[in-house]
Amino acid sequence: MNGYDQIIFTRSVSTALGLGDKSVHKQETNMMDYTINRLFDSADFDDITKRTRAALAEKGFGVLTEIDVKATMKKKLEADIDPYLILGACNPKMAFEAIKIEPRVGAMLPCNVIVRQVGSGVEVSAIDPVASMTAIDNDALQSVAGQVRDLLAEAVSQI
Repeated sequence: MNGYDQIIFTRSVSTALGLGDKSVHKQETNMMDYTINRLFDSADFDDITKRTRAALAEKGFGVLTEIDVKATMKKKLEADIDPYLILGACNPKMAFEAIKIEPRVGAMLPCNVIVRQVGSGVEVSAIDPVASMTAIDNDALQSVAGQVRDLLAEAVSQI
């Protein structure tokens, strides 16, 4: 199996959704704690970054912020790391719904998506909003988080 066939979802969310260890999107799933991941073997970082932006846009997410962690670490610490970007992705419709339900939820927005070099491959990891929203006891907000999670998972699977 190559990286294009591998997508990783979080165990806590799969359990919360009653999915257990079932495959999602007809791709192999592995369980982690708080991110939705996909690894691309032998991939070009810039190409995966471009494809990530396009997949997010297709699902209604705009990239509001971009942090080049590699450049920042070099500038601030003289540290060399592999390419690593943090994209702050926001779906305005879903953000509006969440803010109507819980005005302080903005402290947890936007949804961060990282693109990072991993050996000869590239990994894309999106925050799992259901996992991050467990800090807020609000069923309506959890419902919105589930919808956002589905959109992010679809975007990651379409890269």
